[in-house]
This record gives sequence, structure tokens and C-alpha cells, in this order.
Amino acid sequence: MNTISVDDLRKLGGGGVSKYRNTRTDYNGTVYDSKKEAMYRQRLDMLTGANIPDHERVALIEEQVRYPIVINDVKICSYVLDFKVTYGDGHVDHVDVKGMKTQVYKLKKKMMLAVHGIEIVEV
Repeated sequence: MNTISVDDLRKLGGGGVSKYRNTRTDYNGTVYDSKKEAMYRQRLDMLTGANIPDHERVALIEEQVRYPIVINDVKICSYVLDFKVTYGDGHVDHVDVKGMKTQVYKLKKKMMLAVHGIEIVEV
């Protein structure tokens, strides 16, 4: 019997329809979990270096930023943010590109605010 690892299956595209019906999409050499996420990154790239006001111009894009959720010195879980976007005027948006808001996501979003003081922006 032949077997395939989970990582190899993911590289092949998962072999079927994803749980949330998203389509993994390549943009600029990076594979994103959904078309929506790839399109958001493309929008950020267009705002990088653009001749627009500082509060709209993207200065720095960080992807897949991991935040540990620790309560009373116990690590509960981690939250992986899709995009941390810093603008020309210095303000930062913590962005999660959402198609479906699961109960786990809703709980982690609240924990990010409680533990780190970070409000997640959903697009």
C-alpha cells in the first residue's frame, strides 16, 4: 500500500475541496490560503511606495506573524495573523483575511485583545 505524508498532500493541492471552500492561490511566488488573501496582498503592494498620503501609504508588510496567547504563565495557544501592516504615518493594522468566522477564531480574536491589546481588523 502506498502512503503520502500530509505535507506532500498539501503540496499537491490537498486532493479535494477545502473545508471552507477556499482556493489556494499563488501571487508573486507566494501561495496564499485563499484568493481573497492573495488579492489583499496585491492591494497592499499597490499601496507600497504609492504617491498617496502617509496614513494610506504602506511602509511595511509582515505576513503570518505568530503571537503566543499566555494567561497566568500558561501558554494556551498561538494566534497567526495574516498581515501586520505598518503605514507611512506609523500606525499599524493587524489584519486577518476572513471568509468564515469560526468559533475558535472568535475566541482567539478576543484573547488577542485581552492579552496583547491588539484589535484584529477583518477584511
